[in-house]
Amino acid sequence: MSDAFNTRVLNVATGSVERIADITRDCDSFLREVAAGRDGLLNVFVPHATAGVAVIETGAGSDDDLLAALHSLLPADDRWQHRHGSPGHGRDHVLPAIVPPHATLPVLGGQLELGTWQSVCLVDTNRDNPDRRVRLSFLGGR
Repeated sequence: MSDAFNTRVLNVATGSVERIADITRDCDSFLREVAAGRDGLLNVFVPHATAGVAVIETGAGSDDDLLAALHSLLPADDRWQHRHGSPGHGRDHVLPAIVPPHATLPVLGGQLELGTWQSVCLVDTNRDNPDRRVRLSFLGGR
C-alpha cells in the first residue's frame, strides 16, 4: 500500500449504556504516525448498523444534549418494526440515518483541522453491543 493511504481500526468499548465516546485523541495519534506533516483527508467510519460518527462539542453538556435529542427523536419503545434485542432496539437501527456512520475531515500540515470546540465522537445508543470498531483512513498528498 502506498504511503498516500493508511488505515487503522480502533476498538472502542462503549459498555452497556448509551454513550458518546470522544475519539479525537485517537484520530490525532493516528495522524501523527501516518500523515508526516502532509495535507489530506481523514475518514472516520463505523462499520456497524447501530452507531454513528458526530463532530460536536463535548464536556460542556452537548454530548448529553445529543443523547437527549436522540431520545426525543428516537424513543426506546415498542413502536419499531425491527424488534430483536433489548426493548426499543429498532430505534438503534434508525440512528445512522440521523447520525451517519462516517465523517471525512480535512488534515492540514498533518493535523486534524477542527474548530476550537469540535471533537470527533462515536455515537452509540445500542446497549446490546458493548464493543465497537472504528476505521480511521488517511488519504494524503505525496
